[in-house]
Amino acid sequence: MNGTFVFVICIIALAGFFRILHAYIDKRDVGGSRDAEVDEAMEKIERLEERIRVLERIVTEKSVDLKKQIDSL
Repeated sequence: MNGTFVFVICIIALAGFFRILHAYIDKRDVGGSRDAEVDEAMEKIERLEERIRVLERIVTEKSVDLKKQIDSL
C-alpha cells in the first residue's frame, strides 16, 4: 500500500511538472509571435521610409526643374 501511494504521488508530481513546463513553453511561443509582429512592423516602417525617400526625390527633382525653368525665362 505504501509503494502504491508513493507511485501515485510521483505520477501527480510529474503531471504538475509537465503542466508547468507546457505553460512556460506556451508563454515563450507568445513572445515569438510578438517578435513576428515586431518584424512585420519593422518591414512596414522600412517600406514607408522607402516611399518617403521616393517622394523626397520627386519633390527635389521637380523643384530643381522648376528653378531651371524660371531661370530660363
